[in-house]
Amino acid sequence: MRSSNRFRKVTLPLMLLVSDSLVAFAGLVAGYELRYASALGRLGIDVPNARFADYLPLLLLGVGFLLVVYTHFNLYDEKLLLRKYQSIGIIMKGTAVWFAAYLGLSLVLKFDPPISRLFVTIAFVTTLSFMFVWRSVFYALVNRPGVRERIQQRVLVLGWNEEARLLVNEVTSQDAHPYHVAGIVALPGDAEPPVTVGNYGDLTAIFDRETIDVLIAVRLDMPRTELQQLAHLCERSYVELKVIPSAFQIFLSGLRLQTVGRLPILGVENLPITRLLNRIIKRLVDVTGGIIGLTLSVPVIAVLAALIKRESPTGPVFFKQLRVGANHQPFTLYKLRSMTPEAASQDREAVSTRGGDARLLKIGAFMRRWNLDELPQFWNVLRGKMSLVGPRPERPYHVDQLATVIPHYLPRHLVKPGMTGWAQVNRLRGESDMEKRIQHDIYYIENWSLWLDLQILLLTFARWKNYEA
Repeated sequence: MRSSNRFRKVTLPLMLLVSDSLVAFAGLVAGYELRYASALGRLGIDVPNARFADYLPLLLLGVGFLLVVYTHFNLYDEKLLLRKYQSIGIIMKGTAVWFAAYLGLSLVLKFDPPISRLFVTIAFVTTLSFMFVWRSVFYALVNRPGVRERIQQRVLVLGWNEEARLLVNEVTSQDAHPYHVAGIVALPGDAEPPVTVGNYGDLTAIFDRETIDVLIAVRLDMPRTELQQLAHLCERSYVELKVIPSAFQIFLSGLRLQTVGRLPILGVENLPITRLLNRIIKRLVDVTGGIIGLTLSVPVIAVLAALIKRESPTGPVFFKQLRVGANHQPFTLYKLRSMTPEAASQDREAVSTRGGDARLLKIGAFMRRWNLDELPQFWNVLRGKMSLVGPRPERPYHVDQLATVIPHYLPRHLVKPGMTGWAQVNRLRGESDMEKRIQHDIYYIENWSLWLDLQILLLTFARWKNYEA
């Protein structure tokens, strides 16, 4: 193993594991001190035999359990060694899981001394805070020039096309990317790449000269014997061979290799968001959130309804419109009316309302700016037609039109549309770049998790104001 590979794959992850264990222990000790040696301790029930020496095994158990959770979430993967925000996200997620499990353990098993629930709560805050500070310092150190290059994998791109260009742009646009593009090797028939380090026939010399870690092939339309020679060359040179699967433009995280007899088959299997247990969990969250949201919204809706009637007495309070939902099934979307009563009949189905429309009510402009006209959609969530989080629901005409001009538009209807979504919290609203919106929708469907839904909901509250209104 090359020294740089060993540093990236073994030395640095091991150093992080040891350091995280020490920081986690410090966080638990701080939690113990705050629980039993400060005024906070008066809030909890007195625990007998809570001397530090007696509590030490419980602290060590907590550290070990926390590291197991971090490892389970791949916190020490080499691809995250330069990724601050992804790693801190995993730390937050892992520590939250640890908190729930450690607290549950204290209720199920009888320890002597017993684990204080107040201690677990305080230790969760102190450990998370300590880990955040320590990891922030760590990423500031490893992202310095000279250190960063030892951690990055040197990548050679084989072939030049649109996928290759996107790959190079993605890698070079981020200083902290785990890859560093060492060069491009064009294949016969390729367009001329911006910078090359040699020809395809010079690969052996390039591997020796450039110290390449990964070869990413963007084209595989070459004879089978050449592909086998390429694989053997990478094996002899200890270079990882990766391929951009251009045959699969969406749902790449769902690609799985299976065998039928002795024949390997690569295809898209069930995505996390489509699995039965995950659908049940998501629905439970939707029902809970829908009940809470609708209960809290009723007084606000009542006030807004009165203001709508005051400004526009002749029209209804609620606005109904047909939208396309999961499995391409239409459903009726309910919103508070924000325009004059005749606006709906005047609009053609191909027209979307623009900001500043003269038919917009004054209270309607206010509601749209703060997304208050969408509060009745909690009813759509309870009915099961929508989810709290998902792609934005579109009108049938727009769906039919967009499906013909935007690649991979229709797969967004594999899931229920949402009141909010990954595209919306990334400011992709209204007439913003539709292709980017679809990319964000596909990313959400591919990478769904309960944690991602919670992140989107939190970001929705932080970015509640609609600047497109």
